[in-house]
Amino acid sequence: MSPRRSVRRRSALWCALLLLLAAGAGSASATGAAPDARPVVDTDRGPVRGRAHGDHRTFEGIPYAAPPTGPLRWRLPRPAARWTGVRDAGAPGARCVQLPAVGPGGPSGSEDCLYLNVTTPPPAPAARERPVMVWFHGGGFVNGAGDLYRPDRLAARGGAVVVTVNYRLGVFGLFGHPSLGGAPDFAIADQQAALRWVRSNAVRFGGDPSDVTLFGESAGGLGICAHLTSPASAGLFHRAVLQSGSCSTTMPARSVLPTLGRYEPFVPERRTVADGVTAAAGLGCDRPEPEAVLDCLRGKDAAELATPELMMRFSLVSYGDGNRVLPEEPRRALEGGRFHRVPVVEGVNRDEMRIFLAQSLTAFPIPDAGAYRARVEQSFGAGAVPAVEARYPVAAYPTPALAFAAALSDASFICPALRDGRAMARYAPVYAYRFSDRDAPNFMGLPEVPGFPYGASHGLELPYLFTMDAALTAPQRALSERMTADWTAFARTGRPPAWPRFGAAGSVLSLAPGPGGIHAVDGPAEHHCAFWDAQWP
Repeated sequence: MSPRRSVRRRSALWCALLLLLAAGAGSASATGAAPDARPVVDTDRGPVRGRAHGDHRTFEGIPYAAPPTGPLRWRLPRPAARWTGVRDAGAPGARCVQLPAVGPGGPSGSEDCLYLNVTTPPPAPAARERPVMVWFHGGGFVNGAGDLYRPDRLAARGGAVVVTVNYRLGVFGLFGHPSLGGAPDFAIADQQAALRWVRSNAVRFGGDPSDVTLFGESAGGLGICAHLTSPASAGLFHRAVLQSGSCSTTMPARSVLPTLGRYEPFVPERRTVADGVTAAAGLGCDRPEPEAVLDCLRGKDAAELATPELMMRFSLVSYGDGNRVLPEEPRRALEGGRFHRVPVVEGVNRDEMRIFLAQSLTAFPIPDAGAYRARVEQSFGAGAVPAVEARYPVAAYPTPALAFAAALSDASFICPALRDGRAMARYAPVYAYRFSDRDAPNFMGLPEVPGFPYGASHGLELPYLFTMDAALTAPQRALSERMTADWTAFARTGRPPAWPRFGAAGSVLSLAPGPGGIHAVDGPAEHHCAFWDAQWP
């Protein structure tokens, strides 16, 4: 396959993925604060003035690294400059250069984007330091921002100090080239710089730097996988929550669209470097001297680099011998026990793939059993058709499309995550959940597909943890309160209350509203994981 054809396929895949991976709603920018409700905290780079909101405080737009612009484009993050006077932290900083999540439009954002936001409970007299939770947003490594997520409840009701982080995206965050010595994974290095900022500044905001929990969804979960297996992240965190993004996440070929290849978010460094050579030549920067190549590329305007082709081509995390961030494939590191052995929550949503598949059903419908069988054959091979049909019979689902979505959800997200959980559970405490509310609100306003409800799809758990103006029913609000309490309890103690420990028994806590909605299930058995694990050895 030609490089150009490969890029076209990957770009089309990301167009489908980004409909959800950029899940978020609204800005965390403070509103309604009294003019004098402006608390000041002295960070290690200078004082910042935030906003008070009664039951929580916010400090937004704090630089955690120097702007990666000009000669610092495609360099590892450097410390932010000190400032004199009190810096205003009443609004988020610029989002990183990115493409629209949905629909037409050019790039937005700025390369000067390495900012974070801190949300805290009000200070309490003689209170002990609070747990710190650091959120890495989703968006497929091509869009999203920390300020899209408002952690008001996690701070006010859960008593946590919550930090949300911007990091470089697409070609700015995951570019590789021989002139760079490989693919330095700048996006993950940015996250590590943010964690070093947290270590230096947590106490100043009432947090405990020895009690840092990472949590993230989708691409954010993939980033946390990288931190679990990156030697450079040692000592920067103490617990981890991966939501719908694991070290083994995969999507089989021709699953979302019949023309697409297999998707894996972690790729060998040599592939990224080869893509970088092709991209540099396409931009007219093919030079014999390494520094001349970089000088040419750094002289390009950001808009010239932020094309769909380049942003999506460089949206995968690189690993390989000599890679500072990821010396080996993360899932293999987990299997060998070569990871930071901290308590982990590994989570999935029951209907992960519905929201992706919905976007292609108009052009590629699955109206009957014959079409279902054809899609199964396209994705899993002719030899797998009888086994898949036996486990996901069309007659057991309202429509053939929903049967196919169930198979894809198990194969792509659920079983890979549970396999990672079993690997880690041999060495560290692991707890697993499945978000199962099939009436979760479509808070992103995506088009509804007749006869194909989104259910408990990818990303739809987010309003249960963050303030996103979603219309939750009373039972759903109760579930939200429970999830908020459990996530913050895990951040404090390393164990969510009353959750079964995951391991050989396969106990997964199913989270749904209403009486009996929260209960343990045998996740691997319910999702046919023995079968799927054999498909992806």
